[in-house]
Amino acid sequence: MFEKGLLAGKRILVTGGGSGLGAAMGRRFVELGADLVICGRRVDVLQTTAAAIRADLGGRVEAIRCDIREPSAVETMMEAIWQQAPLDVLVNNAGATFIARTERLSFRAADAVLAPTLHGAMYCTLAAGKRWIEAGRGGVVLSILSTSTITGRAFTVPSAMAKAALLAMTKSLAVEWGPRGIRTVAVAPGAFPTAGATGQLRPEGREPNWALRNPLGRVGEHGELANLASYLVSDAAGYINGEMVVLDGGAHLRSSGAEDLLGWSEAQWESHRASRAKD
Repeated sequence: MFEKGLLAGKRILVTGGGSGLGAAMGRRFVELGADLVICGRRVDVLQTTAAAIRADLGGRVEAIRCDIREPSAVETMMEAIWQQAPLDVLVNNAGATFIARTERLSFRAADAVLAPTLHGAMYCTLAAGKRWIEAGRGGVVLSILSTSTITGRAFTVPSAMAKAALLAMTKSLAVEWGPRGIRTVAVAPGAFPTAGATGQLRPEGREPNWALRNPLGRVGEHGELANLASYLVSDAAGYINGEMVVLDGGAHLRSSGAEDLLGWSEAQWESHRASRAKD
């Protein structure tokens, strides 16, 4: 689909890059010639993913343990990265979410979503942007958002709030940092099942044929998101700035994705709450 060297010479950091969509994007970036850095909290997962990509594709892949919820940890990571070579691209992919009745959320539970999804992405963006501007370098920030930025989404309110805030960041920095040669772009994926997200968002009891409600009758494939991300961070997309591209098969035109939960009984919610408490 793309020239093999589309991302040659690019050094890319993917937060939450050890698994799921982050790992899929990272692998595609390396296929297209990029040097890759992945970060996350689980060092064993990161190292396994990095080793697999190196074994399959060669190339340079580095794994760094970093809890992006902590500003000092983000600074330490960025310093370590820059000591080797500056980044060209930051991909804000890490995040957290789960379904819950909003009025039952504790402050701690809300912060468990906001901390990585909003604050972590903001910390990484500020840390990278500051270094690019101080050095007079350009760069790209790609944030992985959600169609909740368009429709809102019941029962995942902290996540919807965080993603909407990151869209505002994307649009605002496009104007503020664009003159510095820094582009900010975003993708709003629809349903791209991963082990982590599916377990949190599609528990037993939800609509079994939900994928068929998509106008295209299917869920997304990881490679489709990885290809779009590769294009957006490449020089070929150099005139795209401040925009969010929706990749969901048209699903958001039909539903926000949460309406089935409006019909859940008290017993279903209590069962779900109990199952989460065991995790």
